[in-house]
Amino acid sequence: MTLQEMIGTISGFVWGPVMLGLILGTGLYLSIGLRGLPLRKIGYGFRQLFRGRIGSGEGDISPFNALMTSLSATVGTGNIVGVATAVGIGGPGALFWMWCTAFIGMATKYGEAVLAVEYRETDEHGKKVGGPMYYIRNGLGSKWAWLAALFALFGTLAGFGIGNTVQANSVADALNSSFAIPEWLSGLVMMILVGLVLLGGIQRIGSVAGKLVPLMTGLYLLATLIILLINLDAIPAAIILVVKSAFSPVAAGGGFAGATMMLALRMGVARGIFSNEAGLGSAPIAHAAAETDSPVRQGTIAMLGTFIDTLVICTMTGLVLILTGAWSSGEQGAALTTLAFSSVLPYGDKVVSICLSLFAFTSILGWSYYGERCAEYLLGIKVIVPFRLLWVAAIYIGATRELGEVWGIADILNGLMAIPNLIGLLLLSPVIFRLSRRYFEEIPNADKSKPR
Repeated sequence: MTLQEMIGTISGFVWGPVMLGLILGTGLYLSIGLRGLPLRKIGYGFRQLFRGRIGSGEGDISPFNALMTSLSATVGTGNIVGVATAVGIGGPGALFWMWCTAFIGMATKYGEAVLAVEYRETDEHGKKVGGPMYYIRNGLGSKWAWLAALFALFGTLAGFGIGNTVQANSVADALNSSFAIPEWLSGLVMMILVGLVLLGGIQRIGSVAGKLVPLMTGLYLLATLIILLINLDAIPAAIILVVKSAFSPVAAGGGFAGATMMLALRMGVARGIFSNEAGLGSAPIAHAAAETDSPVRQGTIAMLGTFIDTLVICTMTGLVLILTGAWSSGEQGAALTTLAFSSVLPYGDKVVSICLSLFAFTSILGWSYYGERCAEYLLGIKVIVPFRLLWVAAIYIGATRELGEVWGIADILNGLMAIPNLIGLLLLSPVIFRLSRRYFEEIPNADKSKPR
């Protein structure tokens, strides 16, 4: 067996039915235990988000910038490449299962942020740090410290793969294909820009994310909105096709190879989780740094990340693929999205390349913080400067090298992060339920429309 085959086998197991069932099962369990709170409190969450540009309580960045930092890591190639892969292989029905994954994932993301703020600590630099490694150790006790360390190890290593080299490679490839910019130049520029941001720590990462994420998301959504408006009359039929295809086989046609219901389900769930990262344990690391005195309030803001990432951005991408007919062309990944945009918009390929580059660049910033916090948990604050230097160097390597097996290894490590996190979420679910109940039910005189 070759190395590539071995990696493929392991990746297939890690991201197989057991893992996907565990992630969905945890989200469903939390949704039921919370009595549908994430769906019932979407409006409340958005109110807190818009009031969260100025934090209230201890922390290093505003609640708004905490969400933007987490979105900088999740709104990325998954929204362009991931959706196209799901629909290109699983058919339009894959989009329906992505929606289901998002609705359940909102509860997971909510629970992660609640625990992250509840069990966060202050490091030797006076910064608030938290995430799965901290709520596993502090919430479950020292006997579970090995599980916390395991998450931190997987998170540190996964960051250099899925959050760094593969993202840099995507940017360099997109800019070279559309604008003939040499890969080495893209790598050098990214090294400089990321290095300048990392010098300022989480405050600068949060500040850059708070400006860049809304801008890049707005640019992408504007382009997709134009295509949707041009095909406005066909949207109801496209939605019907999505729902119908989710429960029935899709015949081969054009370049499309055909898809069963199970293939649509598997692709939709897998790509949905890859896009919004609910259950992987990455986003709560950012939310732990928020200036807030209420774990629940930050949780309602955090769950919006899944809503925005999957139910808004991924949905619009999926509808563009279906409305333009590109989904049945036989193309996959970024090439499929590029085909869809180019068939309607002048310079559509350039728009996709620019958006893909921005999405991947911000993912490098967001994941730099995740990896740094995981490394700090394992080795202390002395590792921060060496980690940042290695992080910046890895960008150039990713941009200028053929990654080959790195994609597969990064995917495996990304999936392995979820196991310790999901165990922690399930065992600490009574804490999530208790804090939520106390906040929304046991303080009847509190004015919860105001930031706490």
